[in-house]
Amino acid sequence: MSTAAGGLKTRLTTDLTTAMKSRDELVTATLRMALTAIRTEEVAGKAARELSDDEVLRVLTREAKKRTEAAEAFASGGRADRADRERAEGEVLARYLPKQLTDEELAAVVASALSDAGVTDVKQMGQAMKAVQTAVAGRAPGGRVAAEVKRQLSA
Repeated sequence: MSTAAGGLKTRLTTDLTTAMKSRDELVTATLRMALTAIRTEEVAGKAARELSDDEVLRVLTREAKKRTEAAEAFASGGRADRADRERAEGEVLARYLPKQLTDEELAAVVASALSDAGVTDVKQMGQAMKAVQTAVAGRAPGGRVAAEVKRQLSA
């Protein structure tokens, strides 16, 4: 496989090696899980391929979201130990994700993307989300983005 788009994946692999040498079990386990998810994505479909950094980010975002949801489920089920572990794994993954937008930054990005796309009506929600998601580029969860788009289109 080529390493044309392997910047983030290479960083994950390097950090995994460092974590293994320093015997950091949490980081080692979390990065192994993340790299496994990336490799699974690479071999999904008709032909194996190298993921771009954007695709690797999408996989990491999905894995971080799984950790958040699992932590909530364990916490509500009275399993604080497992919830803490899931949160800790999520924090390790967050190191590789873009800084999340504040509410004000998100509102500004959404307003700009909507005006650029010429979207003014809630009936154009799909078109609006497509334009906004490109502008947000993983810096806010989809539910938060959708809520802000609806709020601005309904105003």
